[in-house]
Amino acid sequence: MVDLYPVDFLQQALIRLDIIPRDQHCISRKNISDGALKVMSRLRSGGFQAYLVGGAVRDLLLGGCPKDFDIATDATPEAVTALFRNSRIIGRRFRIVHVRFGREIIEVTTFRGHHDSKTKESRHDKKGGNHSRQSASGLLLRDNVYGTLEEDAARRDLSVNALYYDSGKFEVFDHLQGIQDLKNRTICVIGNPEQRYTEDPVRMLRVVRFAAKLDFSIDQQTAEAIPRCAHLLAEIPAARLFDEFLKLFLAGSAARTLDNLLEYNLLQYLFPGTSRCIQQDETTRALVQAAMGNTDERISEGKHVTPAFILAALLWPIVSKQFAVLEGSGEAPMVAMHNAGQSAVIEAVKHIAIPRRFSQPMREIWEFQLRLQRRTGRKALELIEHRRFRAAYDFLLLREQAGEDTGELCSWWTEIQALSPEQRMEKVASAEGNHKRPKRIRKRRPNPAP
Repeated sequence: MVDLYPVDFLQQALIRLDIIPRDQHCISRKNISDGALKVMSRLRSGGFQAYLVGGAVRDLLLGGCPKDFDIATDATPEAVTALFRNSRIIGRRFRIVHVRFGREIIEVTTFRGHHDSKTKESRHDKKGGNHSRQSASGLLLRDNVYGTLEEDAARRDLSVNALYYDSGKFEVFDHLQGIQDLKNRTICVIGNPEQRYTEDPVRMLRVVRFAAKLDFSIDQQTAEAIPRCAHLLAEIPAARLFDEFLKLFLAGSAARTLDNLLEYNLLQYLFPGTSRCIQQDETTRALVQAAMGNTDERISEGKHVTPAFILAALLWPIVSKQFAVLEGSGEAPMVAMHNAGQSAVIEAVKHIAIPRRFSQPMREIWEFQLRLQRRTGRKALELIEHRRFRAAYDFLLLREQAGEDTGELCSWWTEIQALSPEQRMEKVASAEGNHKRPKRIRKRRPNPAP
């Protein structure tokens, strides 16, 4: 087993411990959820340490409003569930506890230790808790090793996420110069970047995601190790990559995240076909970038965003090319689009899992692009009432914005939506009249002779 956390590194972490008192930081308890405060208070009352940790502390120090509040403690998962009836243990790779307060979930983790840690408390082993397992390549498969606060800080991925807030004493604990990296607006991996990426390759995606989300630069050593370790992402299960996909593109910084993924050649491990198309075709790049910009805009306005729309944009370059091939071979347009979409999804799920609740609407958006070409008859008006119309219409606008030739479809559908139902009928009837085929004149048969 690889020793990822040498003793000298942990000793350095202890030497650099910095305690920031209440009057030297901007964190206020009124900005922390009542659920998180209750969890920390009850853990302390039970004789355990308890700290607000990670992104919540980081965002509070940056003046933001955290959406999630995570707690770190020296209590084991079993001890936490004994204190909270409204809790349950989840996870296999690292066991954590979810404490529920209505719709809010507070995530509680036990301090993690490095893999050579020799705990004196054998109770950790009684329920299979204190153990870890790695693959031959160094990928961490199971990580249930408990430790101290200092070891837990060293085990975290980024320095800006290794900050702890004590709601009892109102102090911030900084073991790894996280405050300084916040001031420098820098994303820095804790420890040796190559070793940390080997342990968990998803950390590379987290680096580019947080750099985009916070609009920070990436530390030089942290960035230089990415090309050497990027291939390790191929070992990550497709289901976990889909979870990361949601975090990458639904955090309000999808456009910057896409730029970072392309800069460090990481998109190929999520969507290899799209990555190739972007490198070869400017229209493809423009379409995907426009989709990400649209997503960020909707999130900033508080509007609903569905992963199906983002996936539709990411896979459209592959679908449209396959559609052209199939249609050229003689398949009917709708059949060709259906088969092209099915082929693209089958290939995509080899790398990233796509649940049916997203793959189905994604394929409907693609097939709707053909239905929008019809502008005559009652069926054209019925399209506006269809549940996928708005997403398909927005997707059509993106295609035109990216430089695709959509004819006059965008302007026509934009105009007709602004009309009253009566005006729509007149416009469709007018379009139908312009496209009417000339009437066939049937010859009258002569009357039979009497």
